[in-house]
Amino acid sequence: MGDLTLKGAKILVTGGAGFIGSELVCQLATAGASVTVVDNLVNGKRENLKEIIGNQVNLEVTDIRDFSAMEKFLDGVDVIYHLACLGVRHSIHNPKENHEVNASATLQLLELSRNLKVGRFVYVSTSEVYGTARNTPMTEQHPTMPHTVYGGSKLAGECYARAFFDTYEYDTVIVRPFNAYGPRSHHEGDSGEVIPKFMLRAMAGQPMVVFGNGKQTRDFTFVGDTARGIFLAGLSEKALGQTINLGQGKEITIHDLADKIRDVTDNADAEIIFDEPRPGDVLRLFADSTKARDLLGFTPEVNLEEGLEKLCKWYGSLEQDPKTLLEKEVRHNWRMNGS
Repeated sequence: MGDLTLKGAKILVTGGAGFIGSELVCQLATAGASVTVVDNLVNGKRENLKEIIGNQVNLEVTDIRDFSAMEKFLDGVDVIYHLACLGVRHSIHNPKENHEVNASATLQLLELSRNLKVGRFVYVSTSEVYGTARNTPMTEQHPTMPHTVYGGSKLAGECYARAFFDTYEYDTVIVRPFNAYGPRSHHEGDSGEVIPKFMLRAMAGQPMVVFGNGKQTRDFTFVGDTARGIFLAGLSEKALGQTINLGQGKEITIHDLADKIRDVTDNADAEIIFDEPRPGDVLRLFADSTKARDLLGFTPEVNLEEGLEKLCKWYGSLEQDPKTLLEKEVRHNWRMNGS
């Protein structure tokens, strides 16, 4: 497992049919690994893996809370990459289920993985564990003060992973991706995020909706870079027991992001409108990924402008046009009915 040729390695990826997960699975398969994907397809999509499903990649449509099934899938695995979760907006309208999937199921998977002697457990957390930045750029030592049950549940999962390393000497690694975007990103339902929503709306001639005043900042990282950082966390011996940020290392306001998307979609007249703030919204995120560079050899390769261009071209290549895709968008996606 010491290099990027994973020929013969047996890998399990939970949430591997999702946005980041499917990109990670592609990278693992390209490196020669045999990959089992476990995904209940609530947010993940079979089509995200359609080009790589086969002898090397196997999809098991199962909920990670089905522990008897997970025990079977984990047997003989070298590395588990645990991405399966329910998102930040879901946690606002269904906090209990969010906790069950993100925290309780993570603890159960850690126990199963240790008992079955899985070689390494890579826990994919989130920058949402920090809450709003108190100082920037944010290192891994920044206080963790999550604003939502999602952030709290992911932080609980982190704590369990660290406890297994410290108490049982079980090999765990925690990564904290900052806001990922790119092909296969979610615009639909309670998983919908700002960049795909903005871009599809601009492409469809609909107004981009900013929640709050638009001064919030994010550190957007192209999904290929994010997945590569996660990939590397499963290989590096230096990473064991560590908690590691994965970010671009640049911040941008949401309002300025909307202006960039106007440029990328060649729609200078795209309207920007303002709506009520989202509950629990983090106001500032800005990553320091020095530790990822030092421990993983991770450096982002795609800047925001390049990444937005890639996403725009990807949307343009799809069979469905932006207006059709937007039929599944939910504007106020933290509410049960979206209204």
